Amino acid sequence: MRVMAVDYGDARTGVAVSDRSASLAGEAWVIHEKSLKAVALSIASGASSRDVRTIVVGQPKNMNGTIGPRAELSGQLAEMLRSCCDAEIVLWDERMTTMSAHRILDDTGKYGRKRKKTIDAVAASLILESYLAYISHK
Repeated sequence: MRVMAVDYGDARTGVAVSDRSASLAGEAWVIHEKSLKAVALSIASGASSRDVRTIVVGQPKNMNGTIGPRAELSGQLAEMLRSCCDAEIVLWDERMTTMSAHRILDDTGKYGRKRKKTIDAVAASLILESYLAYISHK
């Protein structure tokens, strides 16, 4: 069973997919779409072609746990995915994921355009790793 994680953004959306055993993060890429519907369709297509059973949508809650505008958009994406694909859709608290992704890219010397091209995929991979750790200890 593969798991897909999504880091939804206004211009770019990061996506990462686990291996077949759902124990390691594997492939990651960025969707360059602004339309919520286009992003949802691209995610659904990628999930279908990779035999994904669960899609984890990162929900960037505020630090106090409340739902802000960004998290509401993630909720809308999750609802749209529920209507267009057969996979289980899970909203996952992803506070600080993008900041952690920036630190990782700092440590590997990725700056400027290189960073912009990969930051969302790295964030999606972090969301995926967090979720995989959760299900392995459940």
